[in-house]
Amino acid sequence: MSRSLRVIFAGTPDFAAASLQALVGSVHEIIAVYTQPDRPAGRGRKLTPSPVKALALEHDIPVYQPVSLKETDAQQALAALEADVMVVAAYGLILPQTVLDTPRLGCLNVHASLLPRWRGAAPIQRAIDAGDSESGITIMQMDAGLDTGAMLLTRNTPIEATTTGGELHDRLAQLGGEAIVTALDDLMAGKLIPTPQPAEGATYAHKLSKAEAQLDFTCSAQALARRIRAFNPWPVAWTTLNDQPLRLWLAEPEEGNPDASHQTSQSGTLLTSAPDALRIACGPKGTQVLRVTRAQLPGGKALTAQELLNAKAERFAPGSRLGNTAQETHE
Repeated sequence: MSRSLRVIFAGTPDFAAASLQALVGSVHEIIAVYTQPDRPAGRGRKLTPSPVKALALEHDIPVYQPVSLKETDAQQALAALEADVMVVAAYGLILPQTVLDTPRLGCLNVHASLLPRWRGAAPIQRAIDAGDSESGITIMQMDAGLDTGAMLLTRNTPIEATTTGGELHDRLAQLGGEAIVTALDDLMAGKLIPTPQPAEGATYAHKLSKAEAQLDFTCSAQALARRIRAFNPWPVAWTTLNDQPLRLWLAEPEEGNPDASHQTSQSGTLLTSAPDALRIACGPKGTQVLRVTRAQLPGGKALTAQELLNAKAERFAPGSRLGNTAQETHE
């Protein structure tokens, strides 16, 4: 076998661009890049190339942007490239079986979880939201199922108590680039051993929605803090304060027993603030406290709680109610 593989790369967002960057610096030849069509972005809604396309053009790599890979013409164009392998990372299009079978060595996927846990669209955020202690990258041989193919290589990374969705995304993007280069090197050397995914432990990471980012303060402080971290930087957890949206960027459970002054507070009640945090009663009957350390008022930017209290203390009067008052009926 030759010293390098002829690789088609398929991906779209920043996460995928990290893998493409790593492959550009490897011994392997990137013969083509597939990415989503340019999309409107920004206030002017100007057509904007994906991060993967922008990177490919920087390195003079041919770019293909079919709307679908189900059409015969698109499949024939891909086959004409005569690739050894296709690497897929957050591409966003379904690969029909014909495409999966086209490269000589098949299609490899860079997936941002430790399969079979968190198959699907939002594995990074779901891992934090669920309280997982670790995440990682799985390089997988693609098949017709949804992230069900044989595992070829894994790389683990811990999820700390302060890890946000954005931080884990960036860490896994870097790890994914390193892992796919190793996987292709091993594939070329005949050292990759496929391992079927176990049926036990499989979970599905549903796509994120802005609707589920609205917080329910009857949940525990731990659960609320995890969701806020998981949904930072998108879609960003939120609630309402005096009928105005309030976006919550960073939070943590308050340690120790709640003070006696709010033992009877309802969930979602704003308590006496600490110098560096907005304190919110939460959990069953408001018996726990969530400390919000970074938040955002309408029309403003995200600020520390201390900055908000210094500038807008009147907006955060103790006793104010956050969220949907209908939640009181569930306590």
